[in-house]
Amino acid sequence: MPVSLDALIALITLTVLEIILGIDNIIFITILSGRLPKSQQLLGRRLGIAMAVVSRLALLTLIQWIERLRDVTVFSAWGRAFTYHSLVLLGGGLFLLAKATHEIHAKLEAENGADASEPLSAQLTLPAMLIQVAMIDLVFSLDSVITAVGIARQYWVMVTAILLAAGVMVVAVEGISRFLEAHPSMKMLALSFLVLIGALLIIEGWIPEKAEQLHLKNYAYFAMAFSFFVELLNIRVARKRRPVKLRKTPRLDSPSPGQES
Repeated sequence: MPVSLDALIALITLTVLEIILGIDNIIFITILSGRLPKSQQLLGRRLGIAMAVVSRLALLTLIQWIERLRDVTVFSAWGRAFTYHSLVLLGGGLFLLAKATHEIHAKLEAENGADASEPLSAQLTLPAMLIQVAMIDLVFSLDSVITAVGIARQYWVMVTAILLAAGVMVVAVEGISRFLEAHPSMKMLALSFLVLIGALLIIEGWIPEKAEQLHLKNYAYFAMAFSFFVELLNIRVARKRRPVKLRKTPRLDSPSPGQES
């Protein structure tokens, strides 16, 4: 069956957008997997990416139901109606804000006046990490599928674009993880991106019509791309300098600083 030009354009456009949306997933998964024991970090990243892909494909099978989420009012308050879709965005945005802020604090703030070079006492387990990834995957996947429905009406186009974007995520996640570990300032910038995305999700959930009218996503992603470009220049200029060391999370079986003999 020949592929029409419109379908091909929709496939390319949607694939690019899905890759951009997938970067949010990769950043979140990479940050969380860094809190796992060293032996579980690779497994955590792979499982996180797999969950993101499966959730997108699963939601694609519920396209008609998802489209109705934007119209079904759950309750009304403060002069506006809240749908299931808006509540998911609000909840996901608040969670992302809280999590990113907590991670920034954990990376930079010393505990009980201790030196910043001391290790963190808190560390994630693999199940805890996967639960958090599943929570935020619901938000990112919902946004991804709604974007797919808005651009392409052909099911094979949506599935192909999501699978191509998933392939890019699988290939890119390890490189992004190594890059963030090697450049602490970039890790802080990535966490700031998550704060920005969280705020954007809250705005989209609270006043979706304004967010769409003002094209807030375009401004947000432009700001992220520009900041990333500037930081790449900073890294290149300061290549010979010794980078700042963020606080490390010890292995679960390692003693805390106060318990060392």
